[in-house]
Amino acid sequence: MNQSTQDNQEPVDVVIMAAGKGTRMKSSLPKVLHRLGGRALVAHVIDTATRIGGRHIVVVTGHGAPEVEAALAGTMSGATPLFARQMPQLGTGHAMQQAIPLLPDDGTVLVLSGDVPLIDADTLRALVAESAGRRLALLTIRVADPKGYGRIVRVQGATDGADAESEGEVQAIVEEKDASEAQRAIREIYSGVMAVPARLLRAWLARLDNHNAQGEYYLTDIVGFATVDGVPVVAHRIEDALQVAGVNSPSQLAALERALQLRRAEQLMSQGVRLADPARFDLRGTLVCESDVEIDVNCVFEGAVSLGADVRIGANCVIANARIESGAVIHPFTHIDGEQAGVTIGAGARIGPFARLRPGARLGAEVHIGNFVEVKNSTLGNGAKANHLAYLGDATVGQRVNYGAGSITANYDGANKHRTIIGDDVHVGSNCVLVAPITIGAGGTVGGGSTITKSTEPGTLTVSRARQASFADWERPQKAPKKD
Repeated sequence: MNQSTQDNQEPVDVVIMAAGKGTRMKSSLPKVLHRLGGRALVAHVIDTATRIGGRHIVVVTGHGAPEVEAALAGTMSGATPLFARQMPQLGTGHAMQQAIPLLPDDGTVLVLSGDVPLIDADTLRALVAESAGRRLALLTIRVADPKGYGRIVRVQGATDGADAESEGEVQAIVEEKDASEAQRAIREIYSGVMAVPARLLRAWLARLDNHNAQGEYYLTDIVGFATVDGVPVVAHRIEDALQVAGVNSPSQLAALERALQLRRAEQLMSQGVRLADPARFDLRGTLVCESDVEIDVNCVFEGAVSLGADVRIGANCVIANARIESGAVIHPFTHIDGEQAGVTIGAGARIGPFARLRPGARLGAEVHIGNFVEVKNSTLGNGAKANHLAYLGDATVGQRVNYGAGSITANYDGANKHRTIIGDDVHVGSNCVLVAPITIGAGGTVGGGSTITKSTEPGTLTVSRARQASFADWERPQKAPKKD
């Protein structure tokens, strides 16, 4: 039994409004698929619905419906939500009319917006508790500028003043275009989030009409129906505006991104992480840090990243899907992206600056990867070093190997990838090409400038290059004189 069922004795079914076009976004991408903190806006809402134990999650799609549905079906970690299409889009009430046939009558329906991504699970649990299976519960907030929002009209009919607006039963929600001057002065607004018994909602939806300034079917009209039917209407008011902030334009999305990132930065700092500047920090996934982690400015973390104790991250690094063990130092301008395979960096390793670690890089303790070195699908043993301008792809590198500047593993033959094996304590000189598949025996040395196509025995010096020749009195070619 999920937590919502335990607390409220009724299951909770969630409907997420995600049919709008988002004209002010000026984008061909459906609004709810624009990304906040590395994830689609609507994905944040679905995550929260899952956390509160939603029995069914119905997403109402409309504009760009195939794209939205495909994106959510392919990217959600949990169960794929149900979809109800609203074609054409005739208002929030019309949207709910498309969703209600997918829901049973024995639960509480929680209505959320796909472009309001930061609603808190505890807030929703409290709202559902206010509904208690018999009341219509609205999530509200008081704002300094209520322009554009539906106003909460209480029985006392207050037009302003904190005390008046805080008291009295809710009588109606009046949309701005239908509001009187007195009603427009009300600063308590409806957030777009409500909890309502399904059996009541179904009957109220059948009574909706579009006799209003917009010519749309307003879901908010059910407040009036509840009042007429003697069903209590309660408002659960919160103070945190970020929870109910919506996205309608690129500037609003950017402002919400910065607010979200600052909140995430504050959470990390409360755990002891030292951020050089919380305003220049981006977390677009999950970041788990042990003690005494230091992160410089302009770093971006994506996917799942974990940092061990005493890890230091230099400025302007991008790190995705990686585990970095204790004491490692990531110098500035390093790019680490593990994608699905992940990247592992051992304790005390030194990476960068300007290094690139790609999927499948597995670096042992005290490994050094220097500037302009790329590692892909390769394992480096403890103490191995590749300090300058090198490539290691599809390689198994032993302990204490020194890999020279300008050297590469030639792992691709034009059709297939092959592996290079370098034994412990090997020294590879500068500007070498190791043509896979090949094994360099432990303790061996490869002379600088060599192209190695055959495996070598342990402890041997291997050199493969043309004999050097010098020619005395050689004259360098000259450019022909210019013609007049």
